[in-house]
Amino acid sequence: MWEILSYNYFQNALMGSILAGVGLGIVGVWVVLLRIPFVGVAISHAAFAGSVIGLLLGINPIIMAIVFSLLASILIGPIAEKSGLEANVIIGIIFSLVLGVAFLGLGLIQGPKTEAFNLIWGSILTLSRSNIYINAGVTFLVIVFLVIFGKEIKAVFYNREVAMASGIPEKFIFFSLLFLSGFVICLNLNTIGGILIFSLLINPPSAARILTHNLSKMYLLSILFGIISCLTGLIFSYLFAVPAGAAIIIISSLIFIISLILRGRNGR
Repeated sequence: MWEILSYNYFQNALMGSILAGVGLGIVGVWVVLLRIPFVGVAISHAAFAGSVIGLLLGINPIIMAIVFSLLASILIGPIAEKSGLEANVIIGIIFSLVLGVAFLGLGLIQGPKTEAFNLIWGSILTLSRSNIYINAGVTFLVIVFLVIFGKEIKAVFYNREVAMASGIPEKFIFFSLLFLSGFVICLNLNTIGGILIFSLLINPPSAARILTHNLSKMYLLSILFGIISCLTGLIFSYLFAVPAGAAIIIISSLIFIISLILRGRNGR
């Protein structure tokens, strides 16, 4: 088994797994505490729609996937503010729209659709070193934002109206959380896959929340559970020749179940 560590593609997969665990572990806490869990589904399908449009127009599908996913994440907050509807409602509307665009585009594509479907199913072993560098840069940006605005983020989690009354720029914080979440989700589509990334976005922070109500510990546990899920899933994929994305999600689900059991035993 150890000889595979000498291959560049597996080294990239390992680094991608760690970065996915860290990035999705942090933004997953944001998504769970903001009570907008389906943002991952909407953004990942927006990326899928973007990749399909890119293939139709002869533009790099990865670039269009990033554009569409970031556009979806940016629109959620302002539309919710102007319409007076909850963010989850707007997420559902955006999800419906991009899903329709994606399948319409698929019907118009002539020839193979492999590139588009890779973003839905994931292909962690095809990550390039440039993918790793970009993902590392965005993960670092997320960590810096969390360090600088940690108290403001906590206030927005507690109550946006109270945060605004306290002089905190809650709209900037809320929109930034959505934007960064969208960026992290999009960059990890090749790692996990658009259909499966929702589970990795929700399971680790949910397991962490079951075990602790301390926000700092929640971040750390969520990151730890995310990394364990990704690395263990990758190893299982290699040993048993199963899809890496599916293995990662099963491990993250098992971690959530174990957390529930531990909570029950501790009477918390």
